[in-house]
Amino acid sequence: MMGQGLDTSAYVHFPWCLKKCPYCDFASAAIRRGEVPHEDYTDAIVRELEGRPVAGRRLESVFFGGGTPSLWDPKALGRALAALRGAFDAGGDLEITVECNPTSIDAEKAAALREAGVNRLSIGVQSVNDGRLRFLGRLHDAAGALRALEAVVPVMERVSADLMFGMPGQTADDFEAEIDAVLATGVEHVSAYALTIEPDTQFGALHRKGRLTLAPEGDFADTFERAREVFRAAGMIHYEVSNHALPGRTSQHNQHYWRGGDYLGLGAGAVGTLNGRRYKNDPRPERYLAAPAAAEVFEETLEPDDRVREALMLGLRTDEGVRFDTVQARTGLDARAGRERAIARRVASGDLVVDDERMRIPHERWLHLDGIVADLF
Repeated sequence: MMGQGLDTSAYVHFPWCLKKCPYCDFASAAIRRGEVPHEDYTDAIVRELEGRPVAGRRLESVFFGGGTPSLWDPKALGRALAALRGAFDAGGDLEITVECNPTSIDAEKAAALREAGVNRLSIGVQSVNDGRLRFLGRLHDAAGALRALEAVVPVMERVSADLMFGMPGQTADDFEAEIDAVLATGVEHVSAYALTIEPDTQFGALHRKGRLTLAPEGDFADTFERAREVFRAAGMIHYEVSNHALPGRTSQHNQHYWRGGDYLGLGAGAVGTLNGRRYKNDPRPERYLAAPAAAEVFEETLEPDDRVREALMLGLRTDEGVRFDTVQARTGLDARAGRERAIARRVASGDLVVDDERMRIPHERWLHLDGIVADLF
């Protein structure tokens, strides 16, 4: 394969949470705290890792996602992290992120995770309004979410919070107040996502029956623009459609994805892409735990054209856009070839900015991103 590169991120999926949220379509299942198979799951991760072709690659970052990986015993998680470092012969300067829910993180747990090698937490706050948290089916309340952030910010090197907008009845003023409350805790990165209705979720079923509506498009746009103003006033960079960070505090792991880099997926339900081959592991934890090696349920080979389209779909979500030389090195193709007329049309309408090195979508057109990218496919 041409120009694959050896820089690789690792995603470790933890498939359990205390409660399945009604909007969530991730590979996760509810479990009681006392039933989590901490050591057995680490054993399975290490077993899978031993069979993955990562020798000679450089590890860029590690992300423990889920589910709720902060339910995992920090020492067991640390053993999985140590195995990853050993497999890649990784140095010390790595971004290591663990996703958390406010109900599964406090100062003591954060300190234990830091001792295990973690240096970044991503906390699923989603809202600091009790009514909206009940709507989302979350286990925490607003006060609990803010307490969790205040507890871990002094302990962990870097902390990010997730927030959602686009819920019924939620106004731009409402979301501004929530952003202000979260930023007051000292977090340096916020992922602000629009609520989307996925078909295979409880919300999807309600939406099909006409029993769940989203915020009107005009409210969505107003809230998106207001959020950007609030984050900018706080000194944050809007570096990807849904992500804002203080300078130097962007997510290295997510940027590696958006730039189209290879990534190793480990764990039940994890997806990985190495050397142009994409795979997905069995999402059923019991099957994954029992497998003697990787328990894959899907694989495909990504052709150069596929990788170009992915580069456009992901890279154009970011403020840096798509670099032509990076795409050429990875795929052997010029991302502009065959798209000249569509690119010219979008440049003329102000939807694209193109120079010799890259193309990007200006911030003021990000609300129209999906249509612009689709035009380039």
